[in-house]
Amino acid sequence: MAWNNPCQEVANSKPLFATIYATVLIGIVFSSFYVFSAIYSSGSSSAHSTSSLWLPPSASYAAPSLDQNPTSSQPSTVGSILAPSIEPRNKSLKPIWEFPPPGSKMPPLETFRLTKELVQQRATNNVLIVTFGNFAFMDFILTWAKHLTTLGLDNLLVGAMDTKLVEALYWRGVPVFDMGSHMSTIDVGWGSPTFHKMGREKAILIDSILPFGVELLMCDTDMVWLKNPLPYLARFPEADVLTSTDQVIPTVSDDRLDIWQQVVASIECCFAIIEFNFLHTTSIIVLKQFYSLWTVGAAYNVGIFHWRPTESSKKLAKEWKDMLLADDKIWDQNGFNDLVHRQLGPSVDEDSGLVYAYDGNLKLGLLPASIFCSGHTYFVQAMYQHLRLKPYAVHTTFQYAGTEGKRHRLREAMVFYDPPEYYDSPGGFLTFKPAIPKSLLLDGEHTIESHFSLVNYQVKQIRTALAIASLLNRTLVMPPLWCRLDRLWFPHPGVLLGTLTRQPFLCPLDHVFEVNVMLKEMPEEEFGPGISLREYSFLDNPSLPRQVKKSWLDVHICQGGSQGCQVSNSTSSMGVIKFPKHSNEETFKTVFSSFKDIKVIQFSSMQDAFVGFADKTREEHFRNRVKRYLGIWCCVDNHTPGHIYYDMYWDEKPDWKPIPPQTPEDDHPPF
Repeated sequence: MAWNNPCQEVANSKPLFATIYATVLIGIVFSSFYVFSAIYSSGSSSAHSTSSLWLPPSASYAAPSLDQNPTSSQPSTVGSILAPSIEPRNKSLKPIWEFPPPGSKMPPLETFRLTKELVQQRATNNVLIVTFGNFAFMDFILTWAKHLTTLGLDNLLVGAMDTKLVEALYWRGVPVFDMGSHMSTIDVGWGSPTFHKMGREKAILIDSILPFGVELLMCDTDMVWLKNPLPYLARFPEADVLTSTDQVIPTVSDDRLDIWQQVVASIECCFAIIEFNFLHTTSIIVLKQFYSLWTVGAAYNVGIFHWRPTESSKKLAKEWKDMLLADDKIWDQNGFNDLVHRQLGPSVDEDSGLVYAYDGNLKLGLLPASIFCSGHTYFVQAMYQHLRLKPYAVHTTFQYAGTEGKRHRLREAMVFYDPPEYYDSPGGFLTFKPAIPKSLLLDGEHTIESHFSLVNYQVKQIRTALAIASLLNRTLVMPPLWCRLDRLWFPHPGVLLGTLTRQPFLCPLDHVFEVNVMLKEMPEEEFGPGISLREYSFLDNPSLPRQVKKSWLDVHICQGGSQGCQVSNSTSSMGVIKFPKHSNEETFKTVFSSFKDIKVIQFSSMQDAFVGFADKTREEHFRNRVKRYLGIWCCVDNHTPGHIYYDMYWDEKPDWKPIPPQTPEDDHPPF
């Protein structure tokens, strides 16, 4: 595929509030097209913050307010938890999810130090599973731990980078140690100096734990375990390190390790830009520092990897740690890749899939991307489904909209655990059945034009649903979103060559919408009242309480004047009402005020359901809000810049076409 001066795009691009671009030159090796990295977007905390935390299910407990003095007595609040308590092998250890008794006081912070005794006590068959983070990722950590205990694994330990997380996990019965990092408790955002501090802490942790003599399965907090990985890892006893990758093309069709020769492709990076959401500035220098993998193809991803306490692995861990501490501008994953690729090959043997790496002695294995999934192989390709495999894990890489985008993707997959109130909003929920003509979904070539025709058709319905949800003060359950083209950070032919991405495909919401903006609080005087949302799979989630499932009203949208189509708040015996198209604000309020206690209202369609707000100011505020909800598609080849903005009101512009900005002055969202 021809590439038209990608570096020129860098010079002309302007910051987009939630988007990362990367323009790279990709070499073709083994007749395959490879992507070299999964980039994390930055973002702010979700509207559903960790101030209201889910509590794992089965035992009673009493948890203090996190703002409380750590030495104060625990209040006698009672809640339920989401996972059964698991008895540890060592009877002196407290089971996970077993909470301190009422009246307990927070132990001194020094009792949470990482020690050899603690590590060996928590290990099972000499294997320890570890993640770490700060309080901003509390809900991710609880989700991570809950999945492991559901799988019957209690050999886990969480490193806390701030004392607030130490306290919170202690009161919830999750094994925790203090990393002494004194880190901020907020979401720091991808690419920030604190983000890099987290990367250095990972290397420090590995270097600290390996000398204790245990095998270490180190994980990022933005991933979940779907299947017990320990039997799989035990299949490769000779491996010093087993690592996940950002590989997007299958190299095997079963559960063998990925073929290392096919994962490593020769590419030459030009450079690209990081458009930091929290700074709204462009930093080419920073990107060069992060993405200087000049000879590496699909990056080895340090979000999931397994270390055995061998001399080679300990040597690698120490050198990696020393490298990062010596230069705080090196991204931890970048540094790991540089070291491992210092020497790569030959294969250890003909069968295992292991390769000699690093110093020529380290035995490295690449976990198959089909079952140790990235955000692309799981959410976009569904590679494991195509290959009829059961995934072990999913890591929320290759996504947009920052931390909120990660949460939303895991919620769409119904693998994220939220507090009970998330599933029973006080104002109730609004949903609708999206109608998509076959011609838009399936007919013709998959082009930029056909992709935007499909997406825009859905956007118009969602716009109407957002307005009705705002009017009725209900939480909108987003519909499934269909795309014809993938979204990436560089020019591509619609989908990456060699991948298993189908066209069309059910695309994550963050491919089109700025999820972080949708969840962000905005001043009402400028943007009107906020609109809560839920993921498209919400009503199918097993966590949805029975009282919500049973409280349901179907609204059949009909043509005004047709038989039986009249304004009425009386329902049939089946819980169905008919409601005319093109209804105004007063009609909506009159009819649906009678159903304010109904939990779920489902419309049969959103086509021409609502004519708009009567109050011009409210209409203007609503427009100001939802215009910001859409992002970009990227990227067109042979054009600078290559991205195309989605437009919430595309249908009001007769000459609207899906084309990239033609001048630097045009390079801004449509508001």
